[in-house]
Amino acid sequence: MDQIFDIDFGSHRKTQVIGIDLGTTNSLAAYMDLTGPKVIPGADGANLVPSIVSVTEDGEFVVGNAARRLLIDQPENTVYSVKRLMGRGLADVKDELDLFPFRIAEGSDSVIRLDIGGKTLTPPEVSAQVLLELKRNAEAHLGAPVTQAVITVPAYFNDAQRQATKDAGRIAGLEVLRLVNEPTAASLAYGLDSRRNGIVAVYDLGGGTFDISILRLHDGIFEVLATNGDTHLGGDDIDNKLLKIALEDIATEWSEDLSRNGEAVQLLRRAVIAAKEELSYVPFTHIELEYRGKQYRREITRELFESLIKDIVDRTLAPCRQCIADSGVAVKEIDEVVMVGGSTRIPLVRRAVEAVFLAKPHTELNPDEVVALGAAVQAGILSGSVTGKLLLDVTPLSLGIETMGGVVSKLIHRNSTIPASASENFTNGVDGQTNVLIHVLQGEREMVTDCRSLARFELKDIDPMPAGAARIEVKFLIDANGILSVSARDLRTGREQTVEVKPSYGLTEEQVEAMIRESVDKAEEDFRERQIREARLEADTILAATEKARANDAWFDLSEEDRNAITTAVNHLLLVYHSDDYPLIRAKIGELNDVTIQLAETMMNTAVRSALKGTHI
Repeated sequence: MDQIFDIDFGSHRKTQVIGIDLGTTNSLAAYMDLTGPKVIPGADGANLVPSIVSVTEDGEFVVGNAARRLLIDQPENTVYSVKRLMGRGLADVKDELDLFPFRIAEGSDSVIRLDIGGKTLTPPEVSAQVLLELKRNAEAHLGAPVTQAVITVPAYFNDAQRQATKDAGRIAGLEVLRLVNEPTAASLAYGLDSRRNGIVAVYDLGGGTFDISILRLHDGIFEVLATNGDTHLGGDDIDNKLLKIALEDIATEWSEDLSRNGEAVQLLRRAVIAAKEELSYVPFTHIELEYRGKQYRREITRELFESLIKDIVDRTLAPCRQCIADSGVAVKEIDEVVMVGGSTRIPLVRRAVEAVFLAKPHTELNPDEVVALGAAVQAGILSGSVTGKLLLDVTPLSLGIETMGGVVSKLIHRNSTIPASASENFTNGVDGQTNVLIHVLQGEREMVTDCRSLARFELKDIDPMPAGAARIEVKFLIDANGILSVSARDLRTGREQTVEVKPSYGLTEEQVEAMIRESVDKAEEDFRERQIREARLEADTILAATEKARANDAWFDLSEEDRNAITTAVNHLLLVYHSDDYPLIRAKIGELNDVTIQLAETMMNTAVRSALKGTHI
């Protein structure tokens, strides 16, 4: 679900809050006026601000179209597509960095730092310059200071990437009231939340990335069911294909290779993009370039254009089909399809999407602007200018239950939108167990002793079964008032027990922050303790199974050598059982597992012979 930051909504009434689409290729801002969401133009009259930042010799920042011009002459001082680096470490983007002309500064092991024009900048600091430009545009257009914003992020962004986006806003002097998933924002722009219930697909083909998301709309709340896509697929691939053809033509006609001439390539790229855009509306056009007294002109029809880009469009369809499969819904269950990104203007793209989803996609709004317009709707809700829509809150800390070994299994993670629900299946840990204790906890740590206990209750009268055989479904449900209900159900018998946990938010903001800080500080220690507990639990299971097998007739069918090997392996495991060296514990488990394979096979054969005794085949 959308991650939304925990804020005091009451302090944001009747203030101008803007919505921002912080894109990989382009960014833009919008706001709510009396008639609906409106895009905010820049000083140059353009609605789109290229997400490009350059640093001049004087150390000044240049952003947007002005920075795009410097990308040719000063590529080493200019950064683009920095969104790909947000909230990620060097190891995460090692392969991607090969595609960019960026210089990585020293000390970039955990946080990427870019060396740009003599400045060392992190991705959030670069993005902050784009946000600052949008902030200035908004203030000039609205004639008032702008200090609060809603910013959109891809649905697949993890917590670190979302936090980096929020940090970029803070650096730019903006209080980020909410981070909204881009597909949710696009759906809001079309007013699809008024449906109350339904399934929505959002196909987003931007300049450098492709995303497909399937959302479920339930009582006005969007839940992301599945996402897929390609972070290196977009309109730029179409431009590059046409550019390559034009350069090959010119090399033949002029006997001159312009591919290494930055100025010529940039001029030709502009001509290619203009032709591509025209072909969405006319049956044919021309790619034209005049350079150093020479002229290049080539006619290109829509039919030829579509044959050239068919493979690129087809590359978007496999992620669409996979996303549908992952979402668990059938194509016929998808009620609405929304198109986002400039490349979705191409008729071939629209036909392909309609063929996959068996529904005519929404194309009424400008696909470049639809995400920002949706962000403005959310901004209007927060400022009080939009009423009658549900305002969502979030869980400040994770919620889960205790599992064997004193470990916490989290079902609902912090910053999840409420209302929210989650369920997970568990099993019994002891033979013949008839009651299961459900211990509900709140916190970010791995061990029960380090988290806050919220409630305990028992699921009684389950059928006695061997350890690991029972199937217990535990379900968490948080309503719009922040009331947590927990239920446990025996899937075999249908017996169910429910408890309502009212104080799920009974912590002060300082206590929440302290718990989050502690979870970060203790993360390595907690992870190690969890690994030790889980290794010992695994050891308990195999030791118990081995002990039980020794009472079986199959034990005496083994050779003395095999029985001695098993006894030795058991003793070796018991020797290391209480140590803190969990890799060693797991190694000894592996050794015991290896020497008991023959015993398991013998037990199986004995059981089969017993079952077939007296049977004629």
